[in-house]
Amino acid sequence: MKSFKYIIMSMVAAVLVSCGTTNTVPITGRKQSLMVSDGEVLSLSTQQYQEFMKTAKLSTNQTNTAMVKRVGQNLASAVVNYLNANGMSNDVQNYKWTFNLVQNNQANAWCMPGGLICVYEGLLPITQNEASLAIVLGHEIAHAVARHSAEQMSTQMKQQYGMQVGAALAGVLGMGQNTQSIIQAIAAQGFNFKNLKYSRDHENEADHMGLIFAAMAGYDPQVATTFWQRMAASNQNQTAEFLSDHPSDATRIKNIQGWMPEALKYYKPKTTTTTTTRAATTTKKAATTTKKTTTTKKSTTTKKTTKK
Repeated sequence: MKSFKYIIMSMVAAVLVSCGTTNTVPITGRKQSLMVSDGEVLSLSTQQYQEFMKTAKLSTNQTNTAMVKRVGQNLASAVVNYLNANGMSNDVQNYKWTFNLVQNNQANAWCMPGGLICVYEGLLPITQNEASLAIVLGHEIAHAVARHSAEQMSTQMKQQYGMQVGAALAGVLGMGQNTQSIIQAIAAQGFNFKNLKYSRDHENEADHMGLIFAAMAGYDPQVATTFWQRMAASNQNQTAEFLSDHPSDATRIKNIQGWMPEALKYYKPKTTTTTTTRAATTTKKAATTTKKTTTTKKSTTTKKTTKK
């Protein structure tokens, strides 16, 4: 019976490994296995983003709205240039870069697959400047570029397959229905904890990639440390890191400081170009117009009188 169980588990493992495609995450080079296509994910994200924007209230602050769009487009251009330069030009077509600032007092921003980004007004008092905003938007864009949503969906699918097979295996081994339910409940709880850790890995990767993207776009990555310090000060209720899907502020700042030397290699400060206009002396050349005198010769017509 044990050998039969091992055969079933081996078959399940083979099926899970063979399903999907292997993708390489930009910047970090991490390998990921995806069981959902870009088209499936983008279709769903576009629908959800449109539904959200139907009920959301756009910011009426034109200055802040323009800033969000400007910083976002600068980052998007840097990402597209990177993808094109590193053999990933096929991925560019998956993005429909959209940046909206909405009326919400929460200090938050998020990105759906395909580059559909939303920033809440409550975040701006903490970012305080464009460079810090670039750190946040770079982080959110990184989630899309790294296909974190597709990877999370793929993980959930694999777990569901595993739970279903586990229940079927329990039936084969003669376990009662109650025992099967307990196994599934324990598995579900374990999977949730694993997903939380898995999500923290995504957050760390997004921090890393976002820092690089901000530097590529010409924003000083060194402002990330002070920004996250301000964010930490604004968080009154901090959740224990073990039960959180985000790394603690202290851990995040430590990691960012470790990635800073790499980010600075990409950083090229935006320079302000001063244009000096010299007075140009225009010498007007006198145009000599030669008038041609046309002499019209009068033709004298002699009328001959014919006498009869």
